[in-house]
Amino acid sequence: MTAIKHALQRDIFTPNDERLLSIVNVCKAGKKKRNCFLCATVTTERPVQVNVVKVKKSDKGDFYKRQTAWALRDLAVVDAKDAVKENPEFDLHFDKVYKWVASSTAEKNTFISCIWKLNQRYLRKKIDFINVSSQLLEELPKVAEESVPSGENQSVAGGDEEAVDEYQELNAREEQDIEIMMEGCEYAISNAEAFAEKLSRELQVLDGANIQSIMASEKQVNILMKLLDEALKEVDQIEMKLSSYEEMLQSVKEQMDQISESNHLIHLSNTNNVKLLSEIEFLVNHMDLAKGHIKALQEGDLTSSRGIEACTNAADALLQCMNVALRPGHDMLHAVKEQQQRFSDLREQFARRLASHLNSVFVQQFTQTLLQLYNRSYSLSVPGHDQSSTLAQHSVELTLPNHHPFHRDLLRYAKLMEWLKNTDYGKYEGLTKNYMDYLSRLYEREIKDFFEVAKIKMTGTTKEGKKFGNILFYLSFILSQSSYSIGLHGSSGKLTGSTSSLNKLSVQSSGSRRSQSSSLLDMGNMSASDLDVADRTKFDKIFEQVLSELEPLCLAEQDFISKFFKLQQHQSIPGTTNEAEEMDGGSLSRSYTSGGPQTVSSEKDMIRQMMTKIFRCIEPELNNLIALGDKIDSFNSLYMLVKMSHHVWTAQNVDPASFLSTTLGNVLVTVKRNFDKCISNQMKQMDEVKISKKSKVGILPFVAEFEEFAGLAESIFKNAERRGDLDKAYIKLIRAVFVSVEKVANESQKTPRDVVMMENFHHIFATLSRLKISCLESEKKEAKQKYTDHLQSYVIYSLGQPLEKLNHFFEGVEARVAQGIREEEVSYQLAFNKQELRKVIKEYPGKEVKKGLDNLYKKVDKHLCEEENLLQVVWHSMQDEFIRQYKHFEGLIARCYPGSGITMEFTIQDILDYCSSIAQSH
Repeated sequence: MTAIKHALQRDIFTPNDERLLSIVNVCKAGKKKRNCFLCATVTTERPVQVNVVKVKKSDKGDFYKRQTAWALRDLAVVDAKDAVKENPEFDLHFDKVYKWVASSTAEKNTFISCIWKLNQRYLRKKIDFINVSSQLLEELPKVAEESVPSGENQSVAGGDEEAVDEYQELNAREEQDIEIMMEGCEYAISNAEAFAEKLSRELQVLDGANIQSIMASEKQVNILMKLLDEALKEVDQIEMKLSSYEEMLQSVKEQMDQISESNHLIHLSNTNNVKLLSEIEFLVNHMDLAKGHIKALQEGDLTSSRGIEACTNAADALLQCMNVALRPGHDMLHAVKEQQQRFSDLREQFARRLASHLNSVFVQQFTQTLLQLYNRSYSLSVPGHDQSSTLAQHSVELTLPNHHPFHRDLLRYAKLMEWLKNTDYGKYEGLTKNYMDYLSRLYEREIKDFFEVAKIKMTGTTKEGKKFGNILFYLSFILSQSSYSIGLHGSSGKLTGSTSSLNKLSVQSSGSRRSQSSSLLDMGNMSASDLDVADRTKFDKIFEQVLSELEPLCLAEQDFISKFFKLQQHQSIPGTTNEAEEMDGGSLSRSYTSGGPQTVSSEKDMIRQMMTKIFRCIEPELNNLIALGDKIDSFNSLYMLVKMSHHVWTAQNVDPASFLSTTLGNVLVTVKRNFDKCISNQMKQMDEVKISKKSKVGILPFVAEFEEFAGLAESIFKNAERRGDLDKAYIKLIRAVFVSVEKVANESQKTPRDVVMMENFHHIFATLSRLKISCLESEKKEAKQKYTDHLQSYVIYSLGQPLEKLNHFFEGVEARVAQGIREEEVSYQLAFNKQELRKVIKEYPGKEVKKGLDNLYKKVDKHLCEEENLLQVVWHSMQDEFIRQYKHFEGLIARCYPGSGITMEFTIQDILDYCSSIAQSH
């Protein structure tokens, strides 16, 4: 390896002013072994450049050549693969990873050690050495930087490392001294050895003189030692005096320590007193409730605005005192425990009084409302009372009672309800249940009456038998509330008293009322032909008024619930299993729409469930009203679909998850089913249509009904949100109409098929053209095409061949021409000569032609109906067809009998005159 190293240095690196420091014999990993050498080199010029050079033998094998070189500064990582076991593989990470296998592990270690030392000496950017033994990574011997300039040393230690140059530059003074010394010796330059010996001798002389000088100063050293001994004695004396002074001050120190300790105790006592005063002030300021607040909680007037405000302030102050964050240890004080117990008693007492008062307010307000309803029902049922005028007035006012005064009075207690919710959730939940119970019965009565009025206005009938049931209901409910107010316990907030019989009576009366209400739906089906546009407009107004009355009622009640019960914030609600089981056989957390349990996750859900409980009768009443409207006229489903869709869209814009939005959405599903059912019934009627075999068909009933439906739908669905549903229904209906028209035309015996198709598709085309329904443009074009095709077919079929013999004659002429006989030679044929042609023409004078056309007109008149008024159109088309045949015959005569002078006995003008006179005469 040494010989190879010298050869490489001589042949490759010396010409490039480089010095070879280390070499390793390698081959690429994973390939056939083609040996090469990796060399670590440095340049001899400054600044020093360090390179890793790849050298390989030439193909002939007689010399080495330089293949690739990498700058050491580009080397990022050296991976030795294994720091413990011997492994000849290693990787060098330049711009990419180069994997090598050394011929021996020793060579690899020597090369990696040389790379590490070059990196430490010449590079600022340090290379990462991974999986390398720590023994290979040794620090270079450091040379004083001030004496060795950068780049002065040309090599580093390795297997063949040279000694570091110890060159030090002389300063100016040293150079001057050397020059003087060399000038004193003549042979300093010519004989260096003699000069060196002379200098050595002079150095020995100087050393001896130094030793003698040191020995001569022994006396002075002894004197210095004596002085030091005297100084030590003086120091001992000073220490003795300091000790005596310290003994004298010891008593003073003890006295000062006692004074300091006394001051510390005084300061500590003062600090404790300040802290104690601070704690007492904290407890007094935060746990002391004013006497006025206590009096307001115990005796405050809950009926006046001033009393409610005083109670609200007192309740807030009590809550602040109870919720104060006590410091550690406060809860162990007896006075604090007593004050907390006093606050707890005050809270319980006021909560009980507040719940009792609010229950009384609920009963009083709802009883007053029911008395008003009772008076109205009683005035309608008492004999001798002017029932007609009252009922007329009642039927005109299709409105729901306004609960704004009740809400306004109750909202005064909103802050107290919030306080009750935060302090005693059980009583708060009990009040919520009672409110829902009262209000659900009240709204059920009002809404049922409201819907009864709506049904009366729709049908124009009354149900006298319901009045007595209403009176029984109001009496039973009022008496039950009276019993409740007598037996009310504020702590529980539950109904007491024997009211089961009255409740049973009210249930029976309400059930009777429901059964009587449902009897309105037992009316016989009425056809749309029995009602005019005014009836439908009246229904539309009534239905819109019903929805317009329900919407603000629900929104106002929802807004009141959120404000009064403080449910506008979306947060979890605490509760227990027992509380959840007590509320209305379930709880506020039970979904009344689905009938199954549902966990309340937010106060928004609680609002919706309270609304569902309070207005549980709205959805079935709406469904009953919708069913009644559908029975009155199936086309009412169009009005209901548009109105209901608009109200659902409006409610969803406000709150998609609200009770109103959900309820109207459920009802909208029913309306949409009725609309689909209306479309299906029309299609079914088309399939079941039967035509008379003895009379002509004319315009089919379902074609006229489609015209009526489309005209009504376009007026209703103008700018409606559910236009897409109507377009889908149009497509279904028009396709069914097309199929049914063709079916009837095929089955018709009295009227020709072409006439049925022509008249009905003309009517359909006229309807679609008038209404301009964009989704039916293709069907309009198809109807026009069918009308045109069948008109042409009927004209050709009905007209036939009015000049039959002439037609047969010219058909023979055309046959001869088709066989190859020239047109001008046809007259030489015996059967088709000029004499034969004249005989045939003489058989069709103008009088006979007019007679045949008159018979044809009468025949067409019998086929066509008067509704569509297509007689003149068909007659004009037949006239054009007859003239076309006439012109065809004249052309054949001119081509096949040129110069013969043969003409028809009537002209085109005669034909026009005949057709005009026939049309006018009929």
